[in-house]
Amino acid sequence: MSAVLPDTFTVRPPTKDDAKAVYELVRDYTQAVIGFPDYTLDDAVDELTEPGFEPETDGWLVFDGDSLVGYGSVFGKGEFHVLDIDAVTSDPVVEAYLLGEITRRGRELGAAHGRSSVQLDTGVYRLDTARRERLEAHGYVRGTTFYRMRIDHQAPVPVPEVPAGVVVRRGTPDEQSQRAAHRVVSESFAGQYGFEVRSFEEWRASHEAQSTFDWSGMTLLEIDGKAVAMRECTDGFVEDENCNYIGRLGVLDEARGKGLAKYLLRDQFALDAAAGRSGTLLHVDTNNPTPALGLYLSVGMREFLVIDSVRCKVDV
Repeated sequence: MSAVLPDTFTVRPPTKDDAKAVYELVRDYTQAVIGFPDYTLDDAVDELTEPGFEPETDGWLVFDGDSLVGYGSVFGKGEFHVLDIDAVTSDPVVEAYLLGEITRRGRELGAAHGRSSVQLDTGVYRLDTARRERLEAHGYVRGTTFYRMRIDHQAPVPVPEVPAGVVVRRGTPDEQSQRAAHRVVSESFAGQYGFEVRSFEEWRASHEAQSTFDWSGMTLLEIDGKAVAMRECTDGFVEDENCNYIGRLGVLDEARGKGLAKYLLRDQFALDAAAGRSGTLLHVDTNNPTPALGLYLSVGMREFLVIDSVRCKVDV
C-alpha cells in the first residue's frame, strides 16, 4: 500500500511537456548529492518518450501546489524479469508514496507478462547514504556496484593498429548490420546483472528513439566475415561534460583473448580526442564475470563515480 500524501499534494502522469520540470528536479537532486548536475534535458525527454513506456500507468508526478516535488517511473523490457524504476524526491513521504505506486504497478506488469515475481532495480549514488538506507527499509538490497570510468584527452591520442585478421565496420546504417550488432550484444551480455535480452525490433526502436544516439556511433569488428565484437557510443554526456559515452562494448566468447576490446577502447579514445572531446566515459559492473574493470584500468581509465544498483524482489 502506498504512503498517504498530504491533502495539499496532487499526483498525475507525466507527458513530454513535463520534460523540463522533470529535468530540473533530477538535476537539482544530483547537484545536491554529488556536486554537479548528472542529468540533461535530453535525458528527461528520452525517458518520457521511450518506446514501451506508458506514462499514463507507469509514471507519476507529485506536486505541492504548483511545485514538482517528486517523479517516479517503472519500465520493463525484454521478458520483464527486471523492471527499471526511479523515485526522485527530497521528501521521504513522497518517496514512500512513489515506491508504493511503483511496487503496485510492478506487480501488474509482472502478471501481464506471466511472471511469478519481478525484480525492481534502481541506482543509488554511493554518496547518497540516506537514500540507500531508506530503500533498504523498503526491502531493497545491493545487487552490484557500477563504476563510472573516465579517461581525459588533453593531447592527440595515437590511432591503434587494427588486430590481424580483423575488419572494422564503422556505422550500422542498414538492417543487416544492425542485426549483427544486436546479436553480438545479446550473446556477449547474456546472463550479466540486469541485462534483459530484447527482440531486434524492440532494441532497434529504443535506439532510434534516443536523441543522443545515431547508428554511425555503432562499430563492428568482423573476423572471417562474421561480427564478433561491437562498440556503441552516444552523445549523452557531450552537453554537460563534453565527453563521449561508450554505452556497450561486447566481444563474443569465441573472439576473446585477441585484444579486440582493448583495440575498441583505444580506437574510441583516438576518435574522441580528434573530435575535441574532453574525455571518454563508460560504466562497468564491478562484479562482471569478465575482467572488465581490469581492462579499463589497463588502458588508463579511472574510477570517477560509484553507483550501487539495488533491487527488490516482488512476488506477483
